[in-house]
Amino acid sequence: MNKYKNIKFSSVLGIICNLFLLIIKAVIGFLTNSKSMIADAFNSAGDILSSFLTYVGNKIASIPRDDDHNLGHGKAEYIYSMLISIFMILMSLYVLKESIFVTNKNFEFSIYLIIVCIITIIVKFLLFIYTDRLSKKYKNLLIKANSKDHRNDCLLTLATLISSIMGYFDIYWFDRVGGVLISTFMIVSAIKVYKESYDVLMDKSISIDTKEKVLNIIKRYDEIKKVIHFNSTPVGYKYQISFTIFVDGNMSTFDSHKIADNLEKDITKEIDEIYLTVVHVNPIEK
Repeated sequence: MNKYKNIKFSSVLGIICNLFLLIIKAVIGFLTNSKSMIADAFNSAGDILSSFLTYVGNKIASIPRDDDHNLGHGKAEYIYSMLISIFMILMSLYVLKESIFVTNKNFEFSIYLIIVCIITIIVKFLLFIYTDRLSKKYKNLLIKANSKDHRNDCLLTLATLISSIMGYFDIYWFDRVGGVLISTFMIVSAIKVYKESYDVLMDKSISIDTKEKVLNIIKRYDEIKKVIHFNSTPVGYKYQISFTIFVDGNMSTFDSHKIADNLEKDITKEIDEIYLTVVHVNPIEK
C-alpha cells in the first residue's frame, strides 16, 4: 500500500507546487506583458490538471479486486496516464502554435521574469527527480507520465528564461526556434507515454525476455513433458499468465497438482512482472 500512498503524496505535492507557480507566473506575466510567461502560466494550469488526474487514477487503481472487477482496478493507471499524455500533446501543440505565429517583441523586461523562471526550473526539477524515482521504483506508468510532464516543464521554462534574457538585448528569434524544438520534443515524449498506455489497455503480451524466464523455470521440472496455450494479460503494471502443462497420465492427481502449485509459486516469486500464475494440468500417455 506504500506505493499508492507515495503516489498520492506526489500528486498532492504537484497540485500545491503548480498552484504556487501558476500564481507567480500569471502575476508577473501580465504585469510585464510577456507572452512566453503567460503561456508558461497556462502550462502550469494544465499541470494542476495532470496532477489531479494522477491523484484520481491512483485512487481508483488502489481499490482491491471485487466481484465486479476480478483482476482489480490496476488499469485505471493506464487510462489516466493516457489522458495525461493527450493533454500533454494538446499543450505542446499550443506552445508550437504560439512559437510559430506569436511574436514577443513588446514585453517589458523585468528582473522578476528571471526570478520566476529560476524558481520554476528548481521546483520542477525537484518534482521530476522525485516522481522519476517513484516511477522506476514502482514501474508505474501513471507517475511516469507525470514525471515526463515535470521534465518537459523544466525545458519549457528554460526556453522562457533564455527568451527573456535575449529579449533584453532585442534578440527575439530564439523565442520561436526554441519553442518549436521544445514543443516537438514534448509531443514525441507524450506520444511514447500514450503508446505504452494503449499497449496495456489492448492487452499486450509480456515481453519475449519475460516469457523466456517463465519457460526456463518450467524446464526445471522433469515431470513436465509439454507446454501449450501460453497466455498473458496485463493487470496494472504486472501480468497474469496462464498455460497448460502435460504430465505422465499414470501420475496421481495429487502429485500432478502439487507440481502445478509449486510451479505457480516459483514463477510468481522469481519474476517480479508476474502478478498471478494459473497452471492447467493435462495427462499425456507415456
